[in-house]
Amino acid sequence: MKSIKQLMDLTGRTALVTGGAGHIGMAFCETLAEAGASVAVLDIDPARTEECATRLTSQYGVKAMGLAIDLADTDAVIAAPAQVAGALGGLGILVNCAGFVGTSGLSGWVTPFEGQSVDTWRAALEVNLTAPFALIQAATPLLRASGHGSVVNIGSTYGVVGPDMSLYEGTAMGNPAAYAASKGGLTQLTRWLATTLAPDIRVNCISPGGVERGQPDPFVKRYVARTPLARMGTEEDMKGALLYLASDLSAYVTGQNLLVDGGWTAW
Repeated sequence: MKSIKQLMDLTGRTALVTGGAGHIGMAFCETLAEAGASVAVLDIDPARTEECATRLTSQYGVKAMGLAIDLADTDAVIAAPAQVAGALGGLGILVNCAGFVGTSGLSGWVTPFEGQSVDTWRAALEVNLTAPFALIQAATPLLRASGHGSVVNIGSTYGVVGPDMSLYEGTAMGNPAAYAASKGGLTQLTRWLATTLAPDIRVNCISPGGVERGQPDPFVKRYVARTPLARMGTEEDMKGALLYLASDLSAYVTGQNLLVDGGWTAW
């Protein structure tokens, strides 16, 4: 029987993380590198992807590369797995962390439902749902060949439950339908792929709750008051879930959505 240390060891494995230069994405890259994996950091900003890859190599002594790709560019998305395999020697772990979250200034995004636009709806689904579909499809032969293929999709509590809009009163924040629908779709895609790609590839999902990142005080106070663990999440809170699902710690787990939300959805 393997030890816990052996089960969590990713030495010799290669991971691709989309949104890898973002807050949660970089925490995931660090987690995988610390466990011994080679890591490809995929994000839209060339300078940040290279900076993150360089930091992983210097801090953890693993091979790493940056991939500057716009997830709305389907051809580039489809080509990414082969690029990673060519540079880092295969692909066994795929983490779909990138997310279209928009901004308060984006037209047709943070606005009452009647004002939410079809264009922003399509943009959100393209990045949050279509890109993961295309990337997993392109990566499937490599994941299967690795002998330990693991896909981890990053959903959201709002792909599981409806929003409490009172949280946002008096702020510029909101909760667009497109974000919820795209994350709910990603969770269901996880289940569909888990049964169709088995037994060679495991497919699971992590759905974070709210992560504190400088939101307005009224929102934070309301959110904390509604959360059983009485705080918002941090990037560090997500690392254990990612390592569990990416490694052999979860070798008999597929098709699951792990809610890392401080109990938000347990009410």
